Amino acid sequence: MRSAHTARTLGRSLAALAAAALLLTACGSGGSEEPDAKPVANETTPDPSPEETASEEPEEEPEPEPTPTETPDPVLYQAGDNSGEVRELQARLAQAGHFAAQPTGFYGEVTTGAVAAYQESKEELEVSGVVHQSTWDLLLSETTEPTEEELFPKQQVMGYGDNNDQVRELQARLKQLDHFDEDPTGYYGNVTTASVKSYQEAAGLEVTGTVYEDTWDLLKSQTRNPTEDELRPPVEVPEADEADESSLDPRCMKGRVLCISKTTSQLVWMIDGEVQLTLDVRFGAEGYETREGEFTVYWKSRDHHSTLYDSPMPFAMFFDGGQAVHYSENFRQNGYNGGSYGCVNVRDYDSLEWLFDEVREGDKVVIYW
Repeated sequence: MRSAHTARTLGRSLAALAAAALLLTACGSGGSEEPDAKPVANETTPDPSPEETASEEPEEEPEPEPTPTETPDPVLYQAGDNSGEVRELQARLAQAGHFAAQPTGFYGEVTTGAVAAYQESKEELEVSGVVHQSTWDLLLSETTEPTEEELFPKQQVMGYGDNNDQVRELQARLKQLDHFDEDPTGYYGNVTTASVKSYQEAAGLEVTGTVYEDTWDLLKSQTRNPTEDELRPPVEVPEADEADESSLDPRCMKGRVLCISKTTSQLVWMIDGEVQLTLDVRFGAEGYETREGEFTVYWKSRDHHSTLYDSPMPFAMFFDGGQAVHYSENFRQNGYNGGSYGCVNVRDYDSLEWLFDEVREGDKVVIYW
């Protein structure tokens, strides 16, 4: 009996183990280790349809359209640049009538102003003074490839209006070749221009009246270094010209006086009533009249240059504001066909040079009719 009972008990135990093994096999297929994992029966739940799956997934948002951007207009050349391309820019601007200087390759204030002027003349360009691609493209379309002479023009050494010792040397060298008849003054006016033209024509050079490198180099090769006497010939004390003493203002009869008459157009240098020198003078043009009255020489400037009118005023003796007695090349060339901006012009260079050294600051000036 006991054996039978033991057998039955063993059978029930084996059956229980088999059932447990079956249950463990089912749970293990899901790979879940959670204590409340769903029963095996869930594995038989039908899969959702594709339509259901799609409805459950979030819809993708469309990508935003890219914002349109303006085409960049890059900067090609600007202030501070120094290159062959800038030299070409300057030459092309010159062709377009917006660059009056000589090409140098350096982008400075002159080039900035020229670029701005060109841009201002074109409605489609922004005025900036900087060369953007748009500016360059338009300039290229309106100009031609610069020639070598346009890119590297002859360099000017001296020209009209210059007033310095180099001009004095030029005049002395021209005089050695009989192309300058006056004493050197250092001022490049009409006389010097005509002398340079005369020399250029005789030398087979382009006749411009302006001294470029080729003119200067050839002239120096054909002449010697001027002596000091050639550069500054000795000045003789001029003899006093006749003056109508009856027409002299009474204020001129005492002390050291520059006695200047608008009636006779003469300057009389007097010391204690004695005439020392008489010079022809002219006065201010209409609207720039020379003031009358009694003044004193408050400042002397031997090689003065007017910053207001950009003109030379050698041997300037200032007596009232900006008005002065000074040498005038224009008066020497054109006589009384013209006038000053209020100053007393003298046309005798040598005599005025002597007088300039004689007059002292503080001496009296009397201007009268």
